[in-house]
Parts: sequence; structure tokens; C-alpha cells
Amino acid sequence: MPGPVVTPAEWHAARLDLLVKEKELTRSLATLRSALRTFPVTALTKPYTLTGPSGPTTLPQLFSGKKQLIIYHFMLSPTDEAGCTGCSFLTDNLPSTLTHLHSRDTSLVLVSRAPIEKIEAFKKRMGWSFPWYSSFESDFNYDFQASLDGEIKKPVEYNYKPVDEGIKGERPGLSVFWKGDGGEVFHTYSSYGRGLDGLLVTYGLLDLTPLGRQEEGEGKKMDWLLHDEYDESEEKKE
Repeated sequence: MPGPVVTPAEWHAARLDLLVKEKELTRSLATLRSALRTFPVTALTKPYTLTGPSGPTTLPQLFSGKKQLIIYHFMLSPTDEAGCTGCSFLTDNLPSTLTHLHSRDTSLVLVSRAPIEKIEAFKKRMGWSFPWYSSFESDFNYDFQASLDGEIKKPVEYNYKPVDEGIKGERPGLSVFWKGDGGEVFHTYSSYGRGLDGLLVTYGLLDLTPLGRQEEGEGKKMDWLLHDEYDESEEKKE
């Protein structure tokens, strides 16, 4: 039993109390999001060339004619055999169509450090159609805290905090860019770690249920699987 059993009148009173807290949170989030409309931006001075299915492409080309570009830093390194389960879980929660984003002058792409051949193979396995590019021979991941290696870039930071220079590997994140009328590219926003929770529709739905997210505990590794690894027969039994 998730909570105490009460009368309908008691439940209604409790719901009204919770509604007040929900509205306070909604207003706080609206204020925070409004601040992003006038948040400072910084111009990119380094050119970045990534690789897509059709060959090399520059960062400005990833905008695909739009004014805004959202990049999800997907954890798939050159030595990984499959994508990170957490990043795969998040990607499963992205919009099934990007048409709505495109209608608001915004493009969305994924970027990983793995070679494009490995990206294409995993993308096919997962059945995704999102544009996905390789930063294999680029500083892009290191410059935007998506890959950590003190031998390549110092200081080593993740989520705007210094980390041990001996720590190496991929990290999840999201970065947003704006392209000016003259073609110049500006970095407007990046977020990492728990800052990505807002992208997870599955979390939002589970948060409304008595059992919640059903994870081991705060700060512990998620126990999600790649979506083709769940035992469908067990799901049907439930």
C-alpha cells in the first residue's frame, strides 16, 4: 500500500494542499525558463568539423538552416560496443518526430566520439532516426565537458566543477547554440547530470505514480536496460 487509506473528503483536502505546492513549483520553473531568454551567450572562435553518414560536416551545417541547434552529447566512445544505457533511455524519451522543433526554428542532433560507422550500427539496432554525428577527430566533446581526459584538455571539469585530472571517459550532457545572421555561432546553454531530468518523459509519468521511479536510491546508477534487452514475455505476464 503506497500511502494511508483515507476518506474521499480527506483525499480531496490532501490533493488541494498538494496542488498549492505544484503551482508554486510551476511558477518557479516558469521564472527560471524566462531567465534563459536573456541569458548571456558566447561566440565560438574554434571551428569544429564532425562526421555524418555523408562525410565531414561543420558545426554551422548541423543547424540545417535553423537559427537554433540543440546537441545531446551521447555517451558512445570509440571503444564502446554499445551506447550508454542511460543515454539510450534518454534518447528513447526524445520526441518521436522533430517536426515540432523544426517549426520553431530549432534543430536537434546527437553527437558522440565514436566513429560514424559504430554510431550508424547502434542507431540501426535501436531503430532511431535522429541525426547523429561523430566528433571522433575533433576537440568538440572535450571543449563541452562531454569527454574528460586531462592529457588532452585541462582543467578537467564536469557540470562546471573541477574533477580529478586522472578521470577519463564520456559524460552525458546537452548544449544549445544560436546562429547569428552573419553565420557566426554562439554557445547559449549547456546542462549535465541531473539537469537532463527534464527531458525524461518516462520519469515525469512515473513521478505521478505511488511507486515513483523505482530506482535503488538517490545518486545511484540507473537500472534501465537498452530497450531491446527487456524480457517482453515477463512484461506481458505482468
